[in-house]
Amino acid sequence: MKKAKRKAKKPTKSPKSAKNWALKLVKDVWPQERDFMERPDRFRYVRKLLPDSTECVFCAAAKATKPSFDSLVLAMDEHCVVVMNKYPYNTGHLLVLPKKHVGNIWEIPDDVNTALAMWMKRATGILKDVLGCQGFNLGLNQGAVAGAGIPDHMHWHIVPRWGGDTNFFPLIAETKALPETLEQTYSRLEERFRK
Repeated sequence: MKKAKRKAKKPTKSPKSAKNWALKLVKDVWPQERDFMERPDRFRYVRKLLPDSTECVFCAAAKATKPSFDSLVLAMDEHCVVVMNKYPYNTGHLLVLPKKHVGNIWEIPDDVNTALAMWMKRATGILKDVLGCQGFNLGLNQGAVAGAGIPDHMHWHIVPRWGGDTNFFPLIAETKALPETLEQTYSRLEERFRK
């Protein structure tokens, strides 16, 4: 009669070997390696976004008496403004901003912060319903070093996304091809924002 061989128990991983595994994962798997292109000319584009006058473009939008295509304002309340981005990354690119000229997130009062979150939620729902987008990039750039083109007035970006909405064109032609004009997108969105 043959004796059944017992499998040797694998030693449990020590905290040190678990740490090595995690380091290997970070090093080999995540984050993915990214290539980049140096684009010092991009600074000229960012500077073009700023108006020649000393008035903040977002403060000018906040002074609008009502939503209109001229101001690109879609909606406003006592605390916030929702505007279309004049230089969109994608069709329907919106900005949600406080009416008050403030450049740091910690300076935003809690009631305004609540209103901003509400408009982010409402605006993404409207974009999904009207434009049929499948996802969003949502976020803000705190400060010039983080990429804020207008760092002195906080603003959150809502960028609608669709499967296959990126292609080679932005790289070779330095241009984003959008399927609609700003005016067409505004006219599609304005009715829903006015409800």
